[in-house]
Amino acid sequence: MIRASQKFATGILEGANRRHDAGERASACIREETLKYVYVVGTADTKGEELAFLADRIAENGLAVRRVDLGIRAPTIDVDVTAHEVASHHGAGPDAVLAGDDRGAAVAAMAEAFAAFVASRTDISAMIGIGGGGGTSIITTGMRGLPYGLPKIMVSTLASGDTAPYVDISDIVMMPSVTDLAGLNQLSRMILHNAAQAISGMARTPYSHGESRKSVGLTMFGVTTQSVTATIADLRDRYDCMVFHATGVGGRTMEKLVDDGVLSGVLDITTTEVCDMIVGGVLAATEERFDAIARTGIPYVGSVGALDMVNFWAPDTVPKQFAGRLFYHHNSNVTLMRTTPDECRRIGEWIGRKLSACNGPVRFLIPEKGVSALDVEGGAFFDPEADEALFTAIESSFAASGNRRIERLPYHINDPAFSKAVSDTFLSII
Repeated sequence: MIRASQKFATGILEGANRRHDAGERASACIREETLKYVYVVGTADTKGEELAFLADRIAENGLAVRRVDLGIRAPTIDVDVTAHEVASHHGAGPDAVLAGDDRGAAVAAMAEAFAAFVASRTDISAMIGIGGGGGTSIITTGMRGLPYGLPKIMVSTLASGDTAPYVDISDIVMMPSVTDLAGLNQLSRMILHNAAQAISGMARTPYSHGESRKSVGLTMFGVTTQSVTATIADLRDRYDCMVFHATGVGGRTMEKLVDDGVLSGVLDITTTEVCDMIVGGVLAATEERFDAIARTGIPYVGSVGALDMVNFWAPDTVPKQFAGRLFYHHNSNVTLMRTTPDECRRIGEWIGRKLSACNGPVRFLIPEKGVSALDVEGGAFFDPEADEALFTAIESSFAASGNRRIERLPYHINDPAFSKAVSDTFLSII
């Protein structure tokens, strides 16, 4: 059967009386250079039957489809994009992907090639993948490079486990395959049918925001919610406020949006992710924290929100070296540990050095009466000595300039006066 992509290339609708599949009927009149496709991705050597079933269900919904093969051996179905074509996008050429005998190395190389392949495409309206362990790793590596909002579904045998390595800071939807992807059966047909309907609906009706206000990013934790929500109330009439939960992933997501040009400014009130990175908690920033601010020169107002705590899960997950420390049991699955003066010094020095590399308008506001809802007189983490060690370390390692300043304020971080100072300061630099 002639594939839809072949017919578009010739621009000719052959044989009006010839039987065409649903995808061809829906797409024949669309010029190839303006067409966007739902990319259906998988290893066509081991999962060809499932890949074809999924692609056909999407085509039946009137959407143009491209079948992409990521397999190492010969495909069992017709594909639109061969594994060799994808592998050719590897920096060392296709042999670096397809010629070796080491499966682990081949998976890593194909993931790298697929990411480069995806980055080269301008015709993707949506992407859906199917896979086990290796396929999921390869496909989601490419999916993570797609922009937010572009539909992406991964049907995977691993979707009911820890999906963080696959999703990371993207908006990939992970869908459990329930059975292994090893041939069609009654259950797998149902799962793949539902996946096809989901991606078809997303691709057919893309979101149109119509937002005219510029967007700004804010970081928040439960213990700084009062402060951040008050700041949002001051800004929401003028700016589209995007709040990011300061859980490691939140900060990285916000900075990706800075790099992508989505955000026009940042109010980084809750920098607690640095505590976990320096001390060893579970909601850690990476060493790249603040680098997007430095790269872009975006207007930035920051503070010391929740730098009094390191995060762990349930009490029995806290590493033994922290025995005897001051803890607060936030809930049955979250344990907070108070940072010591020495840890606060190290945290403050790291933040000060990082901010000193930022050449855009930077203001860093220090609330002298406490940095979280727990760090208040009578609170579980009230420790003026540790706070002062933090504040002094930031100031001593911060290279002030005409465009880069630190200011101490005689408020608690959740005081309405501090929130007002944050919003006023931001408006003065943006």
